Amino acid sequence: MSDHTLSPTLAQDCADAMWQDDLAAQHLGMQLLEVETGKACMRMRITPHMLNGHGTCHGGYIFTLADTCFAFACNTYNQRTVAQHCSITYLEPAFENDELTAYAREISKQGRSGLYDVVIRNQNGKHIAEFRGHARTIKGTLLPTTQS
Repeated sequence: MSDHTLSPTLAQDCADAMWQDDLAAQHLGMQLLEVETGKACMRMRITPHMLNGHGTCHGGYIFTLADTCFAFACNTYNQRTVAQHCSITYLEPAFENDELTAYAREISKQGRSGLYDVVIRNQNGKHIAEFRGHARTIKGTLLPTTQS
């Protein structure tokens, strides 16, 4: 049994462990606003280098925000979890200086598989994208464990 199993802060402890090594999220200026079991919320400001030839945010940056939020939500159980399949539907464009907020929530978790939805909205509440991620646990933990 993990020494973190009964900890009310397990989700936050896992997020803290992941965050220190998530150089991509840090480089893009993402902020982890909230995390709890099976849920996460992140924010990212759209900067000029994130714009495509149409003057809107490149979809890859929006996907990266959603995928990162998904990762923090599905790694709240101290079991290493990775994406098995992800898809995104873009609903509205995002523009320079928009503050995008991603809200991830667990839909289902059974055995080694999980299903998560992520909604992305801008600072005005405009619905920018919908992301669905299929998660799969792998060997290992985020936090040190001890055997009882």
